[in-house]
Amino acid sequence: MDHSGNGNKQLANRRSFLKKGALGAGAAVGAGLLLNNSSAFGQGTQGGRLSNGDAAILQLLLAAEIIETDLWKQYRELGGIEATGSVSQPYIDALQQLDGDMPQYISDNTDDEISHVAFLSAFLKSKGHQPVDLGKFANNIAPSAVPGVPQIGRLTNLKQLSVDTTWWTRYRSPENPDRGAKFPQAVPSLSAGQHPAIPLSSDDLKDANHIQAIANTAGFHFCFIEQAGTSLYATLSQRVTSPEVLRITIGIGGSEIMHFQVWHDKAGNAVPLIDKQTGGTLTFVNLAVGQPESLQANLIMPEPTDFMKGLPEVSIIRPTGAGQIDAAGAINGFIQDGLFIGQPKEFTQMLLDLANEADNAERES
Repeated sequence: MDHSGNGNKQLANRRSFLKKGALGAGAAVGAGLLLNNSSAFGQGTQGGRLSNGDAAILQLLLAAEIIETDLWKQYRELGGIEATGSVSQPYIDALQQLDGDMPQYISDNTDDEISHVAFLSAFLKSKGHQPVDLGKFANNIAPSAVPGVPQIGRLTNLKQLSVDTTWWTRYRSPENPDRGAKFPQAVPSLSAGQHPAIPLSSDDLKDANHIQAIANTAGFHFCFIEQAGTSLYATLSQRVTSPEVLRITIGIGGSEIMHFQVWHDKAGNAVPLIDKQTGGTLTFVNLAVGQPESLQANLIMPEPTDFMKGLPEVSIIRPTGAGQIDAAGAINGFIQDGLFIGQPKEFTQMLLDLANEADNAERES
């Protein structure tokens, strides 16, 4: 692993090159398969229609992936390998204090989310369903004003975040949220107030301490987003009827787990500091030295927890129960995070309606 901070652009472009080629070839092959009413997805429903519940689950997951794609594109514009050497280099340098490969990871995570949207959309269409469309709301939020960032509207807001960090202590605890356990914030000041995870303008790039605080915030926000996806896919998979759809939710859900594990490891390297531009209200402590187990940075494997009554504790993804990070829980978490500041109530209500339909899905015999 290269921790030097010097990205290798040839390697960095690997995914983009492969993705363009794969999408081009895949689109042609996929179109032919769909026209022939054949299944492109192996064993399963073999071209049959989805149950109402499975369709509702996939529509909600597609909406979540569209949201993730929008926010990850913003991170890539300013912190990805494609931005290396640009005016946002101070932000990249600050991200690389968490890990030298951060630009590559950001770009790869973005590519993964784009692929999830493309796949879920195509699958729904192959089953005769019109994929959910958030395009009406896609340009409501102003982008960063850093030179070089496309001045087009966005779906999500990364400039006023209140980042929940209870996932950090949750995964280090033997307690299980599905059994009612509550967890303290790992970085209390991140969940209080509203903090940028991307530089808002060139002015943010001029203060080394402030831009590091922004990068630290981004590092924890990466984890917040991906741990939500980790639990969301695991929770909704329990409601799926079709083996084909279950294969999809397990497959994409596994990708979310891999993302979370990477970002979990990097967030613990956040640089200790007090952000003076917030009046000292945003503070990061050193999580790598002298911390209890509930905060220790290198304890990134899920602690065994109480899972099923009468059985031993086991290391698992959690929560995976109803009323936690299910569909409604994930969307409400995004709302509380500040991702939708600037969107009308119509937008959040649409998402909550989709979530309600997904959470009401029942496995059919």
